[in-house]
Amino acid sequence: MKTTLIAIVPAAGIGARALDSATKAQGLPKQYRLLGGQPMLRRSVQALLADERISQVRVAVAPGDTWAAAALEGLPRTVCLPCGGETRAETVLNTLHSLDKDAEHWVLVHDAARPGLPRQALERLIDACLQAGRGGLLALPVPDTVKRATTIAPTAVQATVDREGLWLAQTPQCFPAHALRAALQEAKEQGLTVTDEASAMELTGSQPLLILGSARNFKVTWPEDFELMEKWL
Repeated sequence: MKTTLIAIVPAAGIGARALDSATKAQGLPKQYRLLGGQPMLRRSVQALLADERISQVRVAVAPGDTWAAAALEGLPRTVCLPCGGETRAETVLNTLHSLDKDAEHWVLVHDAARPGLPRQALERLIDACLQAGRGGLLALPVPDTVKRATTIAPTAVQATVDREGLWLAQTPQCFPAHALRAALQEAKEQGLTVTDEASAMELTGSQPLLILGSARNFKVTWPEDFELMEKWL
C-alpha cells in the first residue's frame, strides 16, 4: 500500500516573542510578517511543497483568522483549516481529527516559523522514517557549552550541563497519523504538557529517530531573527 504523506502546519498562535513594536501595533501574528516580500507562513508551506511526496499541506489557523487566505493564495496541495486550539498540541490534535481515521497516513508536523527548511533535510527525514517504518524528527547536536541557570534573581550559572548526547529538536516531525493522534489524545486526557510531537510519542514509550537537520532550519523566535532569516532566504 502506498504511504500517503500529509503535512500539518500549526499556525494558530501569535508568537509574541517575535513581535516588534510596529507589528504588535498592527495586531499581526508573526507567521504573517513578510520575509523577502512574502508572509513567513507561505514560505514555510512552500518548503514542504518542495517534496512532491507530500500529497497535501493542512494549515491549522485560529477560528476567525483574517490573514491566512491571502497568505496562502494560489499554493497547490494546500488547505486551510480554522481548527486552531489554545496550545500547539491541541491544534495538531484537532487537525489530525480532520483526517480519515481508517487511512494509513503519515504526517509531518512543521513549525510555521521555520521557513528556511532545506529540501535536502526534508528528504532525509522522509526517507529515514519510511525506510525504518518508525517516526522521527529533524534535530541538531548541541554545539555549545550548556549552562543551567539559577531560579532566583540575579540570573547566574547554577551548573554546567554535559552536552554529550544532547540534540536541539527541529521540525518537521514525522509519525504515523494514528499513533500521533493517540499519543496527543492520551497526553491531553492525563493533563500532561507536551511541547512537540516527539515528546508526546515519548510518553507512550516510543523512541523517535533523530535525523540530522540544518542550521538554516532555525525557528524565528525573536525580532532580530527575521533579519537573519532573510539573509538565508
